[in-house]
Amino acid sequence: MSKKKERVGIIFEDDAMVIVYKPSNTLSIPDRYNPDDFNLKSYLKRGGRDIFVVHRLDRETSGIMCFAKTKEAHRHISQQFNKRTVVKKYHAIVEGQLVQTSGSIELPIGENPHRRGTMMVDHRNGKKAHTDYQLLEQFQHFALLELTIHTGRTHQIRVHVKEMGYPLAVDAIYGRRKEFLLSEVKKHYNVKKMEVERPIVARSTLHAFSLELAHPESEERMHFEAPYSKDMAVMLKQLKKYDQL
Repeated sequence: MSKKKERVGIIFEDDAMVIVYKPSNTLSIPDRYNPDDFNLKSYLKRGGRDIFVVHRLDRETSGIMCFAKTKEAHRHISQQFNKRTVVKKYHAIVEGQLVQTSGSIELPIGENPHRRGTMMVDHRNGKKAHTDYQLLEQFQHFALLELTIHTGRTHQIRVHVKEMGYPLAVDAIYGRRKEFLLSEVKKHYNVKKMEVERPIVARSTLHAFSLELAHPESEERMHFEAPYSKDMAVMLKQLKKYDQL
């Protein structure tokens, strides 16, 4: 297996569930065409324990995930997701200066018929999608947002922030760039001869920051957070240094 498994972090675990930190560019579940690729479900099942998938994150998205360890726990947590009593918050670095520091985006999302595997706002056939956003920090060219999703549509946040006019700072599908370079914000940045500038971030700038749910056995309300991945942490550090208003 890939060395990515060394970066997986167990945030909480008991007999009913396991809360995990998923590194970016890591699959949540086995790939249909390449089942041997490293993925969280297979990694957690090592040693023969049962693992049940409750929800998923895009491959590029880092952050917090929950898996159930029994059928009963899986049923209980899945019902919480279906009833929307689970609170999921994401942090995203987006492009632009926000006009409103908070608000809601309620735009239906459906499959994009012109580009397989992507989504779009579809007022005719799309499914209801609801995202709340709050500005955490504004920079000159970028912003850090906290987003709470009330529905779980594919690529929901990525589509909604794009439609709002503030796409993810890095998003090869819905954004304006495939990678973030320090030279974009640092004046007089010089690359040494015979070298190519290496990107700070080369994946979607989206992080599943926190998860709040009721424990499937005790019903105790529990809150978990996942620290930023290294690339996003470095990008934010550089924005604070070189892209302040």
